[in-house]
Amino acid sequence: MNSNLNPNVQPVHSPTVIDKVAWILIQEGKVLGARSKGKETYYFPGGKREAGETDVDTLVREIEEELSVRIKAETASPFGIFEADADGKAAGVRVRMVCYTAEYEGELMPAAEIAELAWLDEQDRSRVSAVSQLVFNAIYEARSGGRSCAAEE
Repeated sequence: MNSNLNPNVQPVHSPTVIDKVAWILIQEGKVLGARSKGKETYYFPGGKREAGETDVDTLVREIEEELSVRIKAETASPFGIFEADADGKAAGVRVRMVCYTAEYEGELMPAAEIAELAWLDEQDRSRVSAVSQLVFNAIYEARSGGRSCAAEE
């Protein structure tokens, strides 16, 4: 996990890197995943920044759009930055995902392009994107090392 994230820094954009912000929510040893309509792969809720947005601005907007809940911005905490080949894109295109944990208000419900929410664990690695598998590694390595995951409620 990388604690050196600054939620006010906007990254340099590259045409071969898709820059995303994602929410990591862990409950009872499982992490929340979302599946878009017409897709089979799960990913962590979140999305791309709009012009002028900080990481936390993006997180709040995207989660409300996708899951119908409100992120408590003041509770957002850096989880890590992960990069891997982008699923379903041309060779050489990568996704860079800046991940945060945060508390929320409301009831989790799929909205917008989201078809389904699921609570995923280590046995679900084959159901998630390559970059999400790196997040799984961070979550479950922390657990197996005897440390508790800060995101767990």
